[in-house]
Amino acid sequence: MIRFGGVNVRYGRRTVVDGFSAHVAAGEWLGLIGPNGAGKSSLLKAAVGIVPHIGTIELGATGPRARLVAYVPQEPMLPGDMSGFEYVLLGRAPYIGYFGTESDEDRAIARRALARLDLADFAARPLGELSGGERQRLVIARALATEAPVLILDEPTSALDIGHQQQALDLVAGLREERGLTVVSAMHDLTLAGMYADRLVLLHEGRTVAEGRAHEVLTEGHLAAYYGVRASVTRADDGTVVVVPRR
Repeated sequence: MIRFGGVNVRYGRRTVVDGFSAHVAAGEWLGLIGPNGAGKSSLLKAAVGIVPHIGTIELGATGPRARLVAYVPQEPMLPGDMSGFEYVLLGRAPYIGYFGTESDEDRAIARRALARLDLADFAARPLGELSGGERQRLVIARALATEAPVLILDEPTSALDIGHQQQALDLVAGLREERGLTVVSAMHDLTLAGMYADRLVLLHEGRTVAEGRAHEVLTEGHLAAYYGVRASVTRADDGTVVVVPRR
């Protein structure tokens, strides 16, 4: 599990996350939504340990954070001359000592992550030759190769076409079933966020303004008040909450 207690993140005098508290149970998927500048990415970076914060972020296990939390950043840095396999293999770095080398098992785990995201054909290709969507899928594969119990996703499907969006999110959902993976994600696609997350938290100017199931958070009133958008919100036959902007 992961528990946030009164988390604040500040950049200079500007507070970007203000008193965020939430408990994410083991195996649960919490979706963070909100307009640009709401504090979603900063909160996720605090959870990973990239930015300093005030308050508490507790993990339900002990050990090096790099083994407990895998992270898919919004704007990853990818060396153009590194191969796809070499990049995904970096996900095994937390398990390798300073003077150690990757084991056969590490390499096998990296290959499985590539295969599960339909990336085996890109293993030998330099990252600089790949499209943005292909690189984004490799970033997700690297995070999965870590095999951490908590997965932090910051706009994981922003560069993917609709088919690969579904493939990536279905894979994460499947890993929740297999491993009890705990997921915290920030997503701009509200329909997808509501479809995959068990619970949504709507952030605005660093504060929680709504939380609950998709049908409780994704309302026309909330979208108008916090996104400044006119949108139709409907329920599909399977219960999916569908958000469609209106002109």
